[in-house]
Amino acid sequence: MLMRLLLLASFVAGLAPSMLQAAAVDGARLYGRNCAACHGVNGTGGIGVPLALPAFQAAVSDDYLRKTIRYGRPGRVMPAFAHLDKAEVEAIVRHVRGWNKGGTAVFSEQPVKGDPARGKQLFAKHCAACHGADGEGGKGTGVTFSRPRDLLIMAPALHNPGFLKAASDAMIKATLMHGREGTPMVSFLKQGLTEKDIDDIVSHVRNFEKEPLPGSAKILKVGSPVIVRDSDYDFDTTVENVKRAVSNNNFFYGRVQTLEYGLTKPENENPKQVIVYFCNISMLNQALAIDPRVGMFLPCRVTILENAGKVQVMSVNPNVLSRLFNNSELNRLCDEMTKSYTAILEEATL
Repeated sequence: MLMRLLLLASFVAGLAPSMLQAAAVDGARLYGRNCAACHGVNGTGGIGVPLALPAFQAAVSDDYLRKTIRYGRPGRVMPAFAHLDKAEVEAIVRHVRGWNKGGTAVFSEQPVKGDPARGKQLFAKHCAACHGADGEGGKGTGVTFSRPRDLLIMAPALHNPGFLKAASDAMIKATLMHGREGTPMVSFLKQGLTEKDIDDIVSHVRNFEKEPLPGSAKILKVGSPVIVRDSDYDFDTTVENVKRAVSNNNFFYGRVQTLEYGLTKPENENPKQVIVYFCNISMLNQALAIDPRVGMFLPCRVTILENAGKVQVMSVNPNVLSRLFNNSELNRLCDEMTKSYTAILEEATL
């Protein structure tokens, strides 16, 4: 019996290195698929936080990484990866920790006791300039065009359900006490605050959980992803109506193209299914500056279809972009675009 146990132990020990290597490879693959586009292939950052930054690695726990992957940051581009199972999340955390050149932080889950009312005053004086008066985070969401080029990282949104679920009081306190080397976040102790001051600030930040969400943590509610209107006009008249409505609503008309253009031979294209392309340069520039991914949906377009004598006009609901990109910075523009699209469709069909 003893010999069997020894043989089994030897077998397991022999497998362990290859199993760990497989797990590391799996974590790299999962990271490459889900994280690298924003955080960089080697964790050097971009749209997202530079995960390989030594000060970041030393200041966050594995549990913080797990919960950030699981819950994301609503409205701040970082999505919640609900589709990943526990083993996949652990593999990504192990891969990210592969860049760690120092120790791994472990924090207590015990709440920090302080005076939130006093902390609110201290927050306004020492934190609001970067993190926002209500903890809504720095302007911009890290996207290249919206982040000042001299900033390695945007000030994160502290009044955000994802952050508050992921960060323990002890972790927030440690960050305030020691700062983050390589980022604008400085040590508050070196700035002259006491540990009691810091406890009060932490208590104020934790109190965000009891307050309504700021705009930076909200994404637009969407009824239908598509705006559709029936037209009382014939197909050709409806197309001309759309072109005229586009101009009337401060867009410039681009072109009309069949829906099947480039997908089949020209003689096989259905002339009763077309797309009207149009654009507003000012709105275009604003949207791309906030989030370049909007370019996937440009130029603007309205589709006109005739089927069995019935003519319909339709377009994507721009409010979908706010939810799709998880970027609250797009909310105002998406709402304006939705109103413009609706006005164009209604003017063309009524």
